[in-house]
Amino acid sequence: MASFSLSDLEATIRERARSGDVESWTARLFAKGMDKAAQKLGEEAVETVIAAVKGDTKGVISESADLLYHWLVVLAIAGVSLDDVLAELERRTGQSGVAEKASRSQPG
Repeated sequence: MASFSLSDLEATIRERARSGDVESWTARLFAKGMDKAAQKLGEEAVETVIAAVKGDTKGVISESADLLYHWLVVLAIAGVSLDDVLAELERRTGQSGVAEKASRSQPG
């Protein structure tokens, strides 16, 4: 299998977002803005959950690919890089999940 990463997909999304190509779903999503991109992300998340609950392995794979793509589009529109998210995940690995969640629940 060829090596393909989320970083590769992120780079492709950045390229296509600027292309102005009317045939590019990515360019269309960027043109429609965050509301549409976030809506699509939510739809794909629900479809992934439904496939998982049904035990539909092929569906989980397909919907997860859609979910990751739309997640990266939302990140790009928000001006957040995959590296930003990975750095946050790396930071969190130094503590238990319970402790990390509790630290986010503190009243501000």
